[in-house]
Amino acid sequence: MNLTLAAVIVTALFFDFTNGFHDTANSIATSVSTRALSPRMAVISSAILNFAGAFFFFAVAATIATGIVDPAVITLKVVLAGLVGAITWNLITWYLAIPSSSSHALVGGIIGSSVAATGGFAVVNWDGLKSKVLVPSLLAPVAGLVGAAALMTVTLWLIRKRAPAPVNRVFRRLQLVSGGFVAFTHGTNDAQKTMGIIALALIVSGHLAADPFTVPLWVKVSSATAMALGTYAGGWRIIRTLGQRIAKLEPPQGFAAQTSTAVMLWLTARAGYPVSTTYVISGSVMGAGASTRLSAVRWGVAGNILVAWIITIPCAGLVGAAMELVTRLPGGVLYVFLLTAGIAALAFSGRRIEARREARRFGVASAPAAS
Repeated sequence: MNLTLAAVIVTALFFDFTNGFHDTANSIATSVSTRALSPRMAVISSAILNFAGAFFFFAVAATIATGIVDPAVITLKVVLAGLVGAITWNLITWYLAIPSSSSHALVGGIIGSSVAATGGFAVVNWDGLKSKVLVPSLLAPVAGLVGAAALMTVTLWLIRKRAPAPVNRVFRRLQLVSGGFVAFTHGTNDAQKTMGIIALALIVSGHLAADPFTVPLWVKVSSATAMALGTYAGGWRIIRTLGQRIAKLEPPQGFAAQTSTAVMLWLTARAGYPVSTTYVISGSVMGAGASTRLSAVRWGVAGNILVAWIITIPCAGLVGAAMELVTRLPGGVLYVFLLTAGIAALAFSGRRIEARREARRFGVASAPAAS
Protein backbone atom coordinates (compact mmCIF):
# COMPACT_ATOMS: atom_id res chain seq x y z
CA MET A 1 0.00 0.00 0.00
CA ASN A 2 1.54 3.35 -1.04
CA LEU A 3 1.65 6.40 1.21
CA THR A 4 -0.98 8.34 -0.75
CA LEU A 5 -3.48 5.50 -0.44
CA ALA A 6 -2.71 5.24 3.28
CA ALA A 7 -3.26 8.99 3.65
CA VAL A 8 -6.61 8.72 1.85
CA ILE A 9 -7.78 5.88 4.10
CA VAL A 10 -6.72 7.65 7.31
CA THR A 11 -8.36 10.90 6.16
CA ALA A 12 -11.54 9.04 5.16
CA LEU A 13 -11.76 7.48 8.60
CA PHE A 14 -11.22 10.90 10.18
CA PHE A 15 -14.09 12.21 8.03
CA ASP A 16 -16.16 9.30 9.32
CA PHE A 17 -15.26 10.33 12.87
CA THR A 18 -16.29 13.96 12.23
CA ASN A 19 -19.47 12.66 10.61
CA GLY A 20 -20.17 10.72 13.79
CA PHE A 21 -19.84 13.62 16.23
CA HIS A 22 -21.35 16.08 13.75
CA ASP A 23 -24.42 13.88 13.27
CA THR A 24 -24.80 12.48 16.79
CA ALA A 25 -27.65 14.96 17.19
CA ASN A 26 -29.60 13.20 14.44
CA SER A 27 -30.37 10.21 16.58
CA ILE A 28 -30.35 11.52 20.16
CA ALA A 29 -31.32 15.21 20.18
CA THR A 30 -35.03 14.62 20.60
CA SER A 31 -34.51 11.89 23.22
CA VAL A 32 -32.27 14.19 25.26
CA SER A 33 -34.48 17.28 24.90
CA THR A 34 -37.59 15.37 26.04
CA ARG A 35 -35.61 13.75 28.88
CA ALA A 36 -36.30 10.24 27.59
CA LEU A 37 -32.57 9.53 28.01
CA SER A 38 -29.68 11.17 29.79
CA PRO A 39 -27.09 12.62 27.41
CA ARG A 40 -24.45 10.03 28.35
CA MET A 41 -26.74 7.02 27.94
CA ALA A 42 -28.10 8.46 24.69
CA VAL A 43 -24.60 8.85 23.26
CA ILE A 44 -23.47 5.36 24.32
CA SER A 45 -26.55 3.61 22.92
CA SER A 46 -26.35 5.68 19.74
CA ALA A 47 -22.69 4.74 19.22
CA ILE A 48 -23.45 1.02 19.61
CA LEU A 49 -26.41 1.11 17.24
CA ASN A 50 -24.53 3.23 14.68
CA PHE A 51 -21.84 0.54 14.64
CA ALA A 52 -24.39 -2.25 14.18
CA GLY A 53 -26.27 -0.45 11.42
CA ALA A 54 -23.13 -0.02 9.34
CA PHE A 55 -23.19 -3.71 8.40
CA PHE A 56 -26.62 -3.58 6.72
CA PHE A 57 -27.06 -2.65 3.05
CA PHE A 58 -24.22 -1.46 0.83
CA ALA A 59 -26.12 0.30 -1.95
CA VAL A 60 -25.18 3.73 -0.56
CA ALA A 61 -21.49 2.78 -0.61
CA ALA A 62 -21.82 1.76 -4.26
CA THR A 63 -23.45 5.10 -5.12
CA ILE A 64 -20.62 7.09 -3.50
CA ALA A 65 -17.90 4.92 -5.06
CA THR A 66 -19.14 4.72 -8.64
CA GLY A 67 -22.29 6.85 -9.07
CA ILE A 68 -21.12 10.46 -8.54
CA VAL A 69 -17.88 10.84 -10.51
CA ASP A 70 -16.14 8.62 -13.05
CA PRO A 71 -13.55 6.58 -11.09
CA ALA A 72 -11.63 5.87 -14.31
CA VAL A 73 -10.42 9.47 -14.67
CA ILE A 74 -9.58 10.47 -11.09
CA THR A 75 -6.61 9.76 -8.84
CA LEU A 76 -5.91 9.15 -5.17
CA LYS A 77 -4.87 12.78 -4.79
CA VAL A 78 -8.29 13.83 -6.08
CA VAL A 79 -10.01 11.62 -3.50
CA LEU A 80 -7.79 12.99 -0.72
CA ALA A 81 -8.47 16.61 -1.70
CA GLY A 82 -12.22 15.96 -1.83
CA LEU A 83 -12.16 14.43 1.65
CA VAL A 84 -10.38 17.48 3.05
CA GLY A 85 -13.06 19.70 1.50
CA ALA A 86 -15.76 17.68 3.24
CA ILE A 87 -13.92 17.62 6.58
CA THR A 88 -13.30 21.36 6.50
CA TRP A 89 -16.97 22.15 5.90
CA ASN A 90 -18.01 19.66 8.59
CA LEU A 91 -15.76 21.35 11.14
CA ILE A 92 -16.89 24.86 10.18
CA THR A 93 -20.57 24.00 10.52
CA TRP A 94 -19.94 22.02 13.72
CA TYR A 95 -18.14 25.03 15.22
CA LEU A 96 -21.02 27.31 14.25
CA ALA A 97 -23.61 24.76 15.49
CA ILE A 98 -25.24 24.56 12.04
CA PRO A 99 -26.77 21.13 11.36
CA SER A 100 -25.53 20.86 7.79
CA SER A 101 -25.17 17.68 5.77
CA SER A 102 -22.02 15.56 6.01
CA SER A 103 -23.32 13.67 2.97
CA HIS A 104 -23.53 16.81 0.85
CA ALA A 105 -20.14 17.95 2.12
CA LEU A 106 -18.60 14.67 0.96
CA VAL A 107 -20.31 14.77 -2.43
CA GLY A 108 -19.34 18.43 -2.90
CA GLY A 109 -15.73 17.88 -1.91
CA ILE A 110 -15.28 14.96 -4.30
CA ILE A 111 -16.97 16.80 -7.17
CA GLY A 112 -14.87 19.94 -6.59
CA SER A 113 -11.55 18.11 -6.52
CA SER A 114 -12.50 15.98 -9.54
CA VAL A 115 -13.51 19.00 -11.61
CA ALA A 116 -10.30 20.84 -10.65
CA ALA A 117 -8.18 17.82 -11.60
CA THR A 118 -9.78 17.19 -14.98
CA GLY A 119 -10.41 20.82 -15.92
CA GLY A 120 -14.09 20.33 -16.65
CA PHE A 121 -17.44 18.99 -15.46
CA ALA A 122 -17.46 15.96 -17.77
CA VAL A 123 -16.12 13.85 -14.89
CA VAL A 124 -19.38 14.35 -12.99
CA ASN A 125 -22.12 11.78 -13.44
CA TRP A 126 -24.93 14.31 -13.63
CA ASP A 127 -27.69 11.73 -13.94
CA GLY A 128 -26.41 9.91 -10.87
CA LEU A 129 -25.95 13.15 -8.94
CA LYS A 130 -29.48 14.27 -9.73
CA SER A 131 -31.34 10.98 -9.27
CA LYS A 132 -29.28 9.51 -6.41
CA VAL A 133 -28.32 12.60 -4.38
CA LEU A 134 -30.05 15.90 -5.12
CA VAL A 135 -33.66 14.81 -5.70
CA PRO A 136 -33.77 12.27 -2.82
CA SER A 137 -32.06 14.73 -0.46
CA LEU A 138 -34.70 17.33 -1.30
CA LEU A 139 -37.67 14.98 -1.08
CA ALA A 140 -36.60 13.02 2.02
CA PRO A 141 -36.85 15.97 4.48
CA VAL A 142 -40.24 16.91 3.02
CA ALA A 143 -41.41 13.32 3.40
CA GLY A 144 -40.04 13.31 6.95
CA LEU A 145 -41.95 16.52 7.73
CA VAL A 146 -45.21 15.17 6.30
CA GLY A 147 -44.76 11.79 7.95
CA ALA A 148 -44.03 13.27 11.38
CA ALA A 149 -46.95 15.70 11.12
CA ALA A 150 -49.33 12.91 10.10
CA LEU A 151 -48.14 10.58 12.86
CA MET A 152 -48.39 13.38 15.40
CA THR A 153 -51.91 14.24 14.26
CA VAL A 154 -53.02 10.66 14.80
CA THR A 155 -51.22 10.55 18.16
CA LEU A 156 -52.90 13.76 19.35
CA TRP A 157 -56.30 12.30 18.49
CA LEU A 158 -55.52 9.11 20.45
CA ILE A 159 -54.29 10.90 23.57
CA ARG A 160 -56.71 13.83 23.48
CA LYS A 161 -58.61 12.73 26.63
CA ARG A 162 -55.62 11.51 28.64
CA ALA A 163 -53.62 13.33 31.29
CA PRO A 164 -50.25 14.71 30.07
CA ALA A 165 -48.07 13.15 32.79
CA PRO A 166 -48.81 9.44 32.09
CA VAL A 167 -48.81 10.12 28.33
CA ASN A 168 -45.32 11.61 28.55
CA ARG A 169 -44.08 8.66 30.61
CA VAL A 170 -45.31 6.21 27.97
CA PHE A 171 -43.83 8.13 25.06
CA ARG A 172 -40.48 8.53 26.79
CA ARG A 173 -40.31 4.74 26.89
CA LEU A 174 -41.36 4.55 23.24
CA GLN A 175 -38.58 6.99 22.38
CA LEU A 176 -36.05 4.42 23.55
CA VAL A 177 -37.19 2.32 20.59
CA SER A 178 -37.66 5.10 18.03
CA GLY A 179 -34.36 6.79 18.95
CA GLY A 180 -32.54 3.48 18.73
CA PHE A 181 -34.03 2.89 15.29
CA VAL A 182 -32.80 6.31 14.14
CA ALA A 183 -29.26 5.52 15.41
CA PHE A 184 -29.32 2.15 13.65
CA THR A 185 -30.52 3.57 10.33
CA HIS A 186 -28.02 6.43 10.63
CA GLY A 187 -25.32 3.74 10.61
CA THR A 188 -26.86 2.03 7.57
CA ASN A 189 -26.76 5.33 5.67
CA ASP A 190 -23.82 7.44 6.82
CA ALA A 191 -21.15 4.81 7.53
CA GLN A 192 -21.73 3.56 4.00
CA LYS A 193 -20.46 6.86 2.62
CA THR A 194 -17.00 6.41 4.09
CA MET A 195 -16.98 2.80 2.92
CA GLY A 196 -17.75 4.09 -0.56
CA ILE A 197 -14.90 6.62 -0.47
CA ILE A 198 -12.35 4.04 0.71
CA ALA A 199 -13.66 1.62 -1.91
CA LEU A 200 -13.29 4.37 -4.54
CA ALA A 201 -9.65 4.88 -3.45
CA LEU A 202 -9.03 1.13 -3.71
CA ILE A 203 -10.60 1.05 -7.18
CA VAL A 204 -8.52 4.02 -8.35
CA SER A 205 -5.32 2.42 -7.01
CA GLY A 206 -6.09 -0.94 -8.63
CA HIS A 207 -6.65 -2.82 -5.36
CA LEU A 208 -10.37 -3.40 -5.98
CA ALA A 209 -12.53 -4.05 -9.03
CA ALA A 210 -15.29 -1.60 -9.85
CA ASP A 211 -17.51 -4.32 -11.28
CA PRO A 212 -18.82 -6.23 -9.46
CA PHE A 213 -18.69 -3.72 -6.60
CA THR A 214 -17.77 -5.15 -3.19
CA VAL A 215 -16.70 -3.69 0.15
CA PRO A 216 -13.85 -5.55 1.92
CA LEU A 217 -14.57 -6.63 5.49
CA TRP A 218 -11.76 -4.49 6.96
CA VAL A 219 -13.30 -1.43 5.30
CA LYS A 220 -16.69 -2.22 6.85
CA VAL A 221 -15.24 -2.73 10.34
CA SER A 222 -12.97 0.32 10.30
CA SER A 223 -15.71 2.62 8.95
CA ALA A 224 -18.24 1.36 11.49
CA THR A 225 -15.72 1.81 14.31
CA ALA A 226 -14.78 5.37 13.29
CA MET A 227 -18.45 6.32 13.07
CA ALA A 228 -19.18 4.82 16.50
CA LEU A 229 -16.21 6.59 18.12
CA GLY A 230 -17.26 9.91 16.60
CA THR A 231 -20.80 9.37 17.83
CA TYR A 232 -19.52 8.71 21.34
CA ALA A 233 -17.51 11.96 21.21
CA GLY A 234 -20.83 13.76 20.79
CA GLY A 235 -21.95 16.97 19.14
CA TRP A 236 -23.63 18.89 21.91
CA ARG A 237 -24.06 22.24 20.17
CA ILE A 238 -25.93 20.66 17.25
CA ILE A 239 -27.95 18.54 19.68
CA ARG A 240 -29.22 21.80 21.20
CA THR A 241 -30.11 23.21 17.77
CA LEU A 242 -32.07 20.16 16.69
CA GLY A 243 -33.58 19.31 20.06
CA GLN A 244 -34.56 22.77 21.30
CA ARG A 245 -34.01 25.63 18.88
CA ILE A 246 -36.05 24.36 15.90
CA ALA A 247 -39.08 23.47 18.03
CA LYS A 248 -39.79 22.75 21.67
CA LEU A 249 -40.71 19.07 21.68
CA GLU A 250 -42.67 16.98 24.13
CA PRO A 251 -42.20 13.18 24.25
CA PRO A 252 -45.06 12.38 21.80
CA GLN A 253 -43.61 14.82 19.29
CA GLY A 254 -40.12 13.42 19.81
CA PHE A 255 -41.43 9.91 19.14
CA ALA A 256 -43.19 11.06 15.96
CA ALA A 257 -40.10 12.87 14.66
CA GLN A 258 -37.80 9.93 15.36
CA THR A 259 -40.14 7.35 13.86
CA SER A 260 -40.62 9.33 10.67
CA THR A 261 -36.86 9.87 10.36
CA ALA A 262 -36.00 6.22 10.91
CA VAL A 263 -38.48 5.02 8.30
CA MET A 264 -37.11 7.45 5.69
CA LEU A 265 -33.47 6.48 6.41
CA TRP A 266 -34.30 2.79 6.21
CA LEU A 267 -36.02 3.18 2.83
CA THR A 268 -33.32 5.40 1.31
CA ALA A 269 -30.48 3.16 2.52
CA ARG A 270 -32.11 0.16 0.85
CA ALA A 271 -32.48 2.15 -2.38
CA GLY A 272 -28.88 3.41 -2.31
CA TYR A 273 -29.71 7.11 -1.85
CA PRO A 274 -27.07 8.89 0.28
CA VAL A 275 -29.54 11.36 1.77
CA SER A 276 -28.72 13.76 4.56
CA THR A 277 -29.77 12.36 7.92
CA THR A 278 -29.42 15.89 9.31
CA TYR A 279 -32.00 17.32 6.94
CA VAL A 280 -34.38 14.39 7.35
CA ILE A 281 -34.47 14.72 11.14
CA SER A 282 -34.72 18.52 10.83
CA GLY A 283 -37.74 18.16 8.57
CA SER A 284 -39.28 15.61 10.91
CA VAL A 285 -38.75 17.86 13.95
CA MET A 286 -40.44 20.71 12.10
CA GLY A 287 -43.35 18.46 11.11
CA ALA A 288 -43.83 17.20 14.65
CA GLY A 289 -43.59 20.72 16.09
CA ALA A 290 -45.93 22.30 13.56
CA SER A 291 -48.57 19.61 14.12
CA THR A 292 -49.69 21.41 17.28
CA ARG A 293 -49.32 24.95 15.96
CA LEU A 294 -47.20 26.60 13.28
CA SER A 295 -45.78 29.12 15.75
CA ALA A 296 -44.19 26.23 17.70
CA VAL A 297 -41.50 26.04 15.02
CA ARG A 298 -38.75 28.64 14.99
CA TRP A 299 -38.81 29.19 11.26
CA GLY A 300 -35.75 31.45 11.33
CA VAL A 301 -33.59 28.53 12.50
CA ALA A 302 -35.26 26.33 9.89
CA GLY A 303 -34.35 28.95 7.29
CA ASN A 304 -30.70 28.81 8.33
CA ILE A 305 -30.75 25.05 7.83
CA LEU A 306 -32.23 25.56 4.35
CA VAL A 307 -29.42 27.99 3.50
CA ALA A 308 -26.89 25.38 4.67
CA TRP A 309 -28.60 22.85 2.38
CA ILE A 310 -28.09 25.17 -0.58
CA ILE A 311 -24.47 26.17 0.04
CA THR A 312 -22.92 22.96 1.41
CA ILE A 313 -22.10 21.24 -1.89
CA PRO A 314 -20.57 24.32 -3.59
CA CYS A 315 -18.64 25.39 -0.47
CA ALA A 316 -17.20 21.93 0.15
CA GLY A 317 -16.51 21.72 -3.58
CA LEU A 318 -14.50 24.94 -3.55
CA VAL A 319 -12.35 23.70 -0.66
CA GLY A 320 -11.90 20.35 -2.41
CA ALA A 321 -10.82 22.12 -5.61
CA ALA A 322 -8.34 24.27 -3.68
CA MET A 323 -6.89 21.21 -1.96
CA GLU A 324 -6.49 19.48 -5.31
CA LEU A 325 -4.33 22.38 -6.46
CA VAL A 326 -2.20 21.99 -3.33
CA THR A 327 -1.65 18.28 -4.05
CA ARG A 328 0.06 19.23 -7.31
CA LEU A 329 2.90 20.88 -5.41
CA PRO A 330 6.04 18.89 -4.50
CA GLY A 331 5.10 17.15 -1.27
CA GLY A 332 1.52 18.27 -1.80
CA VAL A 333 -0.06 15.19 -0.24
CA LEU A 334 1.84 15.86 2.98
CA TYR A 335 0.79 19.52 2.92
CA VAL A 336 -2.88 18.57 2.54
CA PHE A 337 -2.60 16.00 5.33
CA LEU A 338 -1.02 18.60 7.64
CA LEU A 339 -3.62 21.19 6.67
CA THR A 340 -6.35 18.78 7.69
CA ALA A 341 -4.70 18.24 11.07
CA GLY A 342 -4.27 22.01 11.52
CA ILE A 343 -7.90 22.78 10.64
CA ALA A 344 -9.11 20.13 13.07
CA ALA A 345 -6.84 21.37 15.86
CA LEU A 346 -7.99 24.96 15.32
CA ALA A 347 -11.68 24.00 15.41
CA PHE A 348 -11.33 21.85 18.52
CA SER A 349 -9.23 24.37 20.41
CA GLY A 350 -11.60 27.18 19.50
CA ARG A 351 -14.58 25.23 20.75
CA ARG A 352 -12.76 24.32 23.96
CA ILE A 353 -12.10 28.01 24.69
CA GLU A 354 -15.71 28.90 23.91
CA ALA A 355 -16.95 26.05 26.13
CA ARG A 356 -14.95 27.47 29.07
CA ARG A 357 -16.46 30.91 28.47
CA GLU A 358 -19.96 29.43 28.43
CA ALA A 359 -19.21 27.56 31.65
CA ARG A 360 -18.09 30.76 33.39
CA ARG A 361 -21.08 32.67 32.03
CA PHE A 362 -23.57 30.19 33.46
CA GLY A 363 -21.63 29.62 36.67
CA VAL A 364 -20.88 25.92 36.18
CA ALA A 365 -17.61 24.12 36.73
CA SER A 366 -17.17 22.82 33.21
CA ALA A 367 -18.82 22.36 29.84
CA PRO A 368 -18.69 19.42 27.46
CA ALA A 369 -15.44 19.51 25.52
CA ALA A 370 -17.12 18.30 22.37
CA SER A 371 -20.04 20.67 22.61
